[in-house]
Amino acid sequence: MSHQSDLISTDIEAYLKQHEQKQLLRFITCGSVDDGKSTLIGRLLFDSKMLYEDELAKIEADSKTQGAVGGKFDPSLATDGLKEEREQGITIDVAYRYFSTAKRKFIIADTPGHEQYTRNMATGASSADLAVILIDARHGVMTQTKRHSFIVSLLGIRHVIIAINKMDLVDFDEATYNRICADYIEFTRRLDLPDLYLIPLSALNGDNVVDRSEHMPWYNGATLMNRLESVDIGSDRNLQDFRMPVQWVNRPNLDFRGYCGTIASGVVRKGDEVMIMPGKTKTHVKEIVSFDGNIDEAFAPLAITLTFDDEVDASRGDMVVQPGNVPTISDTVEAMLVWMAEEPMVPGKTYIVKHSAQTITGSVESLRYRIDVNTLQSSPSPQLNLNEIGRCRLSLNEPICFDSYKSNRSTGALILIDRITNATVAAAMILDRSASGKKQAAWEEEITIEEGNQRAGEFREVTPSEREARYGQKPVTVLFTGLSGSGKATIAKAVERKLFTNGRAVMVLDEQQVRRGLSEDPGFSFEEASEDLQRSAHLANILNDAGIICLAAFVAPNAAVRDTVAGLIGTNRFLMVHVDAPIELCRQRDTRGQSSKADTGTRPEASAVAAPYEAPVSPDLMLNTEKQSVDECANAVVELLKRNGFLRS
Repeated sequence: MSHQSDLISTDIEAYLKQHEQKQLLRFITCGSVDDGKSTLIGRLLFDSKMLYEDELAKIEADSKTQGAVGGKFDPSLATDGLKEEREQGITIDVAYRYFSTAKRKFIIADTPGHEQYTRNMATGASSADLAVILIDARHGVMTQTKRHSFIVSLLGIRHVIIAINKMDLVDFDEATYNRICADYIEFTRRLDLPDLYLIPLSALNGDNVVDRSEHMPWYNGATLMNRLESVDIGSDRNLQDFRMPVQWVNRPNLDFRGYCGTIASGVVRKGDEVMIMPGKTKTHVKEIVSFDGNIDEAFAPLAITLTFDDEVDASRGDMVVQPGNVPTISDTVEAMLVWMAEEPMVPGKTYIVKHSAQTITGSVESLRYRIDVNTLQSSPSPQLNLNEIGRCRLSLNEPICFDSYKSNRSTGALILIDRITNATVAAAMILDRSASGKKQAAWEEEITIEEGNQRAGEFREVTPSEREARYGQKPVTVLFTGLSGSGKATIAKAVERKLFTNGRAVMVLDEQQVRRGLSEDPGFSFEEASEDLQRSAHLANILNDAGIICLAAFVAPNAAVRDTVAGLIGTNRFLMVHVDAPIELCRQRDTRGQSSKADTGTRPEASAVAAPYEAPVSPDLMLNTEKQSVDECANAVVELLKRNGFLRS
């Protein structure tokens, strides 16, 4: 299995050329404490004959005094090189080993399993193509197994091998293997792990590591080495979006000015039109200079120097892209943050932010939520502690050019550095906020406002029950929906007066009132009106959080949008009232001339009288303002609130 070849003795240059052209696979081993990560790597190196004789002799000698298998050969000592690691029998720092076979070259990162060293694991995983996650067959899926699986998914590692280790200690029992497989697959349903492969093995004895085990005839899959040699990583590289951050401007003489950098993704060819971001200056590629001289095309991850036909202003931190396929430019980003510092992360503190070749400053503007790695549930949190993961909004002192981490691991990654200690405190993966309709991983899901209300109570000084006792009411949002001119706002204001007179805390949100302030930018098209309504729903929810009854008068013409609003506010504190009236009566009540504008075509989308309206199928209350007076309608709404328990007697 090793890289031995007859060419070594006959044609060394041909052998070196052949070896140079082998595909490189970077992978990590991770999992819970004592799952056998270091042992697995040692066995892999030993069975593939990649341990030198002097190194092997040292491991055999150390196995008698520092080994964990009763004086027998301990493969874990091949990677646990620190004195503390050998004394305690644990992995502390990331250990890198290199080996090759006839088919591939490999770089292994042996990462620690202890929770306190999770940041070391994340560091090792950041450049990996594949992850081998070990599970002790005696213990099954552990907390740290879940944590490492979550981080592997978060860091965009597409290929994962689940090595169910120590099968010899459970008598190679197939039922145990199947149970662990089922438990792990159930946990990872909400993770983004597109290529998952499970293997039963014994790292200590070598079962299914390089050679197939005779003790598990019920397993018909590949061995670990077979899988490592055959997994397809060629399609993982992004060759569509050309991105080259400028790292250095090379000016050796008056006749040459080149822009040096490593291609993060995509392909560039001589003569291609390119654009320098963020200035958006266009030019053409004159030359592509590499270590081996001028070439006609280059692709990721080559380090090259570009020269251009025109004199352009580009410096370190700028990005060379292709017109028509450009990254996002913004000084705010949504990102998942892995916190790596002993001191907790508190929003508002300024950090040094490194993105690609650019170094700027910025802060965590807000922490949206924290992820529980055991349940994959998100919950509000005022801060992140060591090794915790959360979704945040970063505010930067100047714009950066970025892609989502999922599409580009180079331009979609950030690190945060403490300005005083110069220590790396966090790694951030930028989220793709344009992926509507695509399958989302657990950390990309939005917390609904209802969920946020349920989880955020412990962080409020005044609890909902205290507000309920003070106001004598439960908070609720009543959506009055109907055609423009049907009387929605008039009824809402009449209800407000009745409730206020009785000492209730109540407020009306009128569509026209909101458009004069909070939502003055959206227009009157269907999409813009929907955006207006959803913004107002967030405001209504804030009022409800304060214990206030919110009466929202909006056209809300679409059933799907109304359902979205109900979900945002929370179905347990949402009521819908359909205010109905004939179209001709609505036109007569039109005091703002929207109907005439719609009729004449001056603004055809301006009036819900002219626009399509989907009447609610089963509203909580139906009102007809042609047949009922304003006072009758208002009384009916008050009775609705009492009947549903939102008003105390």
